[in-house]
Amino acid sequence: MYKRILLASDGSKESLIALREGALIARAVQADAHLLIIERETPGLRVADSVYPTVRSEGSENLLQLGLNRLRRLGVQVTGEVITGEPAPIIAAAAQRFAADLVVVGHRRQTLLERWWSGASGAYLVDNVSCSVLVARDVITDAEFEAALGKAAEQA
Repeated sequence: MYKRILLASDGSKESLIALREGALIARAVQADAHLLIIERETPGLRVADSVYPTVRSEGSENLLQLGLNRLRRLGVQVTGEVITGEPAPIIAAAAQRFAADLVVVGHRRQTLLERWWSGASGAYLVDNVSCSVLVARDVITDAEFEAALGKAAEQA
């Protein structure tokens, strides 16, 4: 069914929940995964990037490494990267580059003003990717995920 799954996260609680669900799906269907950590561009990051073009948030790099390690412990073949910018266009471009047949993202409820300000990211994704998009909402706790990791280790 799914052979290449793109897991996208901006580090928010909702996106981390989505990563857990996506990781378990990748393991269940034996799909390759690409972990995409998106760092929103801020004025401070923009200034730092103009001086030091390779500046990345230490938190984003740590999140990437943690995610890669967890996916590998589940037995998932995974690659990953950190990209700075607006999430929806970055996710759509990464899905095309990775030839994904499933994109897994989280969802955070927004007020009308927040939605107006940030734009319709969900609609952009659906309109600009050529594969299925899963908006993951299955709350998987750290304990449940660690149990799945332990089970994967026993089966290996």
